[in-house]
Amino acid sequence: MSPTFQQPKTLQLQRQPKYCWKSAPRRNELNHYTIIKFPLTTESAMKKIEDNTVVLTVVVKANKHQIKQAVKKLYDIDVAKVSTLIRSDVEKKAYIQLAPDYDALDVAKKTGIISTKSSWPTLNICISFHQKKKKEIVPNPSHHHLSPGLFLP
Repeated sequence: MSPTFQQPKTLQLQRQPKYCWKSAPRRNELNHYTIIKFPLTTESAMKKIEDNTVVLTVVVKANKHQIKQAVKKLYDIDVAKVSTLIRSDVEKKAYIQLAPDYDALDVAKKTGIISTKSSWPTLNICISFHQKKKKEIVPNPSHHHLSPGLFLP
């Protein structure tokens, strides 16, 4: 048998550093405004509105509780359930199912996911752009077979 020796217990004082290791305390980077990036407006996301569900792209680090609190605070709606998935391009999608007393279509209109304004100005801009590209043929006496109203593509 070999004898074992134990060191005597000595006084261990708490550290009293002369300076802090960090100049400022770390603050939370995830607040309500940074958690939600933007709503998805794809065709499959629009179909989900019929099921009283809104689809948002969120920060990957956010968990379901944080997403739920952010939606509650920013949009003033009650959330029944949050489902998340991380896409292959490292984006996180959140499917937010609203409480039964809220309508996803009204929320989508209020937040601007679905626009209620008509798209006529966009159409007019496109038409005027295409008309500028067309060139009108000026009638030339040597080209009497061309009528003065023809357009070149």
